[in-house]
Amino acid sequence: MDIAIVGSLAGGIGLFLLGMHLMTQGLRQAAGKSLKRALHAATESRLRGLLSGTLITAVVQSSSAVTVATIGFVNAGLLTIPQSVAVIYGCNIGTTMTSWLVALVGFKIKISAFALPLIALGMLMNLAAPKETVRQIGFALAGFGVFFIGLDFLKESFEDLEKNVDLTIISTLPFSLLLFLVAGFVLTFLMQASAASMAITLSLAATGSINITDAAALVIGANLGTTSTAMLAVIGATPNAKRIAAAHVIFNLITGAVGFLLLILFTSEVNHLSEGPLTTVTLLALFHTLFNLLGVCIMWPLTDFMVSQLMKRFLSQEENIGKPQYLDKNILATPYLAVEALSMELGRVSRLCNSMALAAVSEEGPNPPQLEKDLVSVMALVAAVGQFNQQIAQQNLNPDITDILPSSLRVARYLNEVARLSTRLVDYHESLENISDTGIKQNVFHFKKDISELLRECRIEKESDSDSEPARKILRKLEHNYQSLKSDILNAATSGRLDAAESVTLLDAISHLRRLAEQAEKSSSYWSSMLPIRARGASAAIKTKTQV
Repeated sequence: MDIAIVGSLAGGIGLFLLGMHLMTQGLRQAAGKSLKRALHAATESRLRGLLSGTLITAVVQSSSAVTVATIGFVNAGLLTIPQSVAVIYGCNIGTTMTSWLVALVGFKIKISAFALPLIALGMLMNLAAPKETVRQIGFALAGFGVFFIGLDFLKESFEDLEKNVDLTIISTLPFSLLLFLVAGFVLTFLMQASAASMAITLSLAATGSINITDAAALVIGANLGTTSTAMLAVIGATPNAKRIAAAHVIFNLITGAVGFLLLILFTSEVNHLSEGPLTTVTLLALFHTLFNLLGVCIMWPLTDFMVSQLMKRFLSQEENIGKPQYLDKNILATPYLAVEALSMELGRVSRLCNSMALAAVSEEGPNPPQLEKDLVSVMALVAAVGQFNQQIAQQNLNPDITDILPSSLRVARYLNEVARLSTRLVDYHESLENISDTGIKQNVFHFKKDISELLRECRIEKESDSDSEPARKILRKLEHNYQSLKSDILNAATSGRLDAAESVTLLDAISHLRRLAEQAEKSSSYWSSMLPIRARGASAAIKTKTQV
């Protein structure tokens, strides 16, 4: 093989990719906020998501760019997973526009007659236009011209290649269609651009180097190859990004499998189509579009099920924390086991809430956003505990278990309040750190230290019972110190050592701390009734106070 042919082929691919890059970058920059508005409009319905994904990808000429933007909108809460999946479906349809550009323009007219003037016009606009949007459109036009010059090089290179290498020999090999499919996948994987693979495929078909069925297998392989881009893009990404990428992979795998099966079943019919009025290149562009549309028709009614399954995968740490570990409906038929599972789950909630409270009181550890995420996890767990509690109550219970269930709801409620108060406590960190009166600042420091001690006493460890008396003693001490500290703040405000605004804020802060301590102590007091039945013993006495 002449090395000049290889060089021309490599150069053609390079020019094609460069043109795609320039065109995509220019159109993305020119679109600007319009891309965001168009994607935001997709939130209104799944059908609009499909249309938005199709049209935007057709205009921007980059399914990757639209996918990345879609992921950003999901993470920002502007798109739901089902809506974003519809956009991904649309991306797969919109990306077929490259095939139509090549089929209807690239091989129909003399490229040099318009490509070079287009590059000149585009660069003139980029250099001379006063508006940024016009300059970026000029950049895209120049890329459009380079795109077709690269395509022209590819066509000429494959015409020369066809004279030196007979690729039709591959068609005689066993599983030849599968070999071409793998080749299409590998080409897309190596170049990370399905458009380039499509251009090579269409160029091979246009020059007669391969027949239409082999070219169709290459098209399917190129379509499947886009999944490699998606999988590489979400390494280390967020759970939602991984779910969207997984939806993209599932769609392309199912679509590719159906397309390949139909190609095998109707090979002879497909070969006869090339003898009709439509050119091979046009038929391939049509095939590319039709099997993607067929994929949408297949996946559309399955989307809800697929999304529900994806939401159970790729869980983030916060989502894992918020998922019950012990509440299994299969043990509801054995209420004693169900109650022990309930107590173990509440122990998990207690440890999470205790860590949140200690971090908030000490002003160290998790930042406010992390505390907010932990609060969401606690609320989800408390809701699950309440639901499981109701399911146990529907069983045939003995009096021991009947007495336990209300106490479990008390504990859950107190723990939920500890988490909520911990999250809100960060609002007072600055005020507690910058107290102008030295004596009061020292007293607040000791008050917080005592609360941290109480929280550590209230912590419920795995597989252990809990003696609530130490926490109760610390709470009595805290109540005395609270009243004393409140009097000191009021006296300081009266004497002018604290201004009115600071004193009000401090009173709110210490009241917030006091309530946090009370809720933690209550959860500890009622915990003894939630111990496993066999381990309860003397420590199972439930405190008789009636506050909730």
